[in-house]
Amino acid sequence: MIREFSPDLMLHMAARTDLDGKTVDDYRANTEGVSNIINALVGLRSLRRAIFASSMLVCRLGYRPHGDSDYNPTTAYGESKVEGERLVRGVRDGSLPWTIVRPTSLWGPWFDIPYRDFFDAVRAGWYMHPRGVSVQRSYGFVLNSVIQLERLSETSEDDVLGRTFYLADYNPIELRAWAELIRSAFGAPQIREVPLWFLGAAAKIGDILRAVGLRQVPLTTFRLRNLTTEAIMDLAPLEAACGRTPYDVEQGVKITTEWMQHLVGRNLRQHP
Repeated sequence: MIREFSPDLMLHMAARTDLDGKTVDDYRANTEGVSNIINALVGLRSLRRAIFASSMLVCRLGYRPHGDSDYNPTTAYGESKVEGERLVRGVRDGSLPWTIVRPTSLWGPWFDIPYRDFFDAVRAGWYMHPRGVSVQRSYGFVLNSVIQLERLSETSEDDVLGRTFYLADYNPIELRAWAELIRSAFGAPQIREVPLWFLGAAAKIGDILRAVGLRQVPLTTFRLRNLTTEAIMDLAPLEAACGRTPYDVEQGVKITTEWMQHLVGRNLRQHP
């Protein structure tokens, strides 16, 4: 079907993205799926660019890789994305004009777990911030991410082909300040600060609930570790290729909270 259509641009975003799988085999969409797309695209004369979406979780949070092929995953999902990247990089004869993007923590309209839950918790007054903890993270507002992908698909091939880019906003966000922006936009109750050990205990209870089959758990050890681990990506290459993006964090929060306030139900994915 792809060859019949003869695309000049392919953005491969399809994937299984949850963290519930136990082995790489549980994520065949991320491995066999990538292999199938590669086989369909290799040698396609009409194709000028193929952008493959990977994940920042090809490395554990806080790890600083020494190169694009230096991996350190801690989840089966991350391992599956490593395998997907290796399949793409394995095409070395020039028959596939590829670029890899690694989305970081993307948020905004139409989002879901985990950052939809974060916004919901702040809105309801449930979010508790670890006292004395300041965490800077590379997050990405989804409307900026869409623009970055568009520019990666249009810019000079010399700037992007055969390269890997983290996908995020150029300026990191401090978690407590972000939560306060969200709280203010919703007019929600003040954010409470509690000792880190208290959240650690709550996270262990969440681990037990997950182990007995409860899926919608507000806090687990994995999620707490993610929230409290600083992760600032090197976004200079992305900024050089894509230029400025239009939305700052304040605008992103305003757009997102207004979208949420217009939702009829928790699972409705519709813009007002």
